[in-house]
Amino acid sequence: MTESASSESNATAPDSPGPVALLLLAAGASIRMGRPKQLLPWQGRTLLRHAAETAVASGCAPLVLVTGALHKELLPEIAGLPIRAVHNPAWETGMASSLQAGLTAVAEANPAAVLVLLTDQPHVKPALLRQLVALQQRTQAPAVAAAYAGTLGVPAVFSRALFSDLHQLKGAQGANRLLAMLGPAVGRVEFPAGLLDIDTPEQYAALTMTQP
Repeated sequence: MTESASSESNATAPDSPGPVALLLLAAGASIRMGRPKQLLPWQGRTLLRHAAETAVASGCAPLVLVTGALHKELLPEIAGLPIRAVHNPAWETGMASSLQAGLTAVAEANPAAVLVLLTDQPHVKPALLRQLVALQQRTQAPAVAAAYAGTLGVPAVFSRALFSDLHQLKGAQGANRLLAMLGPAVGRVEFPAGLLDIDTPEQYAALTMTQP
């Protein structure tokens, strides 16, 4: 990681510019996987439960799970956690609509920024999320993203100044498109393990082989 552990404490410093909301996106139909990847088991939990617990441990609030192809089936995975689930009825149009559903759900909290997290990056840890938030709050960069495989991607933090840009994304356009448009203005935290996401049976098999 590019930032020291001490920088993480800045995320909860008294002069913090405001709350950072977290959007956990789980709206897809897992077509390439052939079954709901959100519910795949890993280390005694599902991928969704793992991501949800990671979100809670990040210290962000409010926390919103955006569902789509599945809703009722996913609700048990956030049972007992301080996470609000919202259904995106337009999920088939692409990730942009899920981002926008999440932003609408947290609007009342007037967050200073939002952290976007997916369910299919099992190596994401709370420390990484806190580091992304701390770097954005310390530098006031418009966005701070994880860096892996020569690119910038989610998980990523977007400042309030970019909310209107997120609302203007269309169809399959996701947060990565906005990160690319911002270029060098984006802060970065190295996360080599982000290279593995779980979209196919082969990727899931590779993940399960790494279990202790």
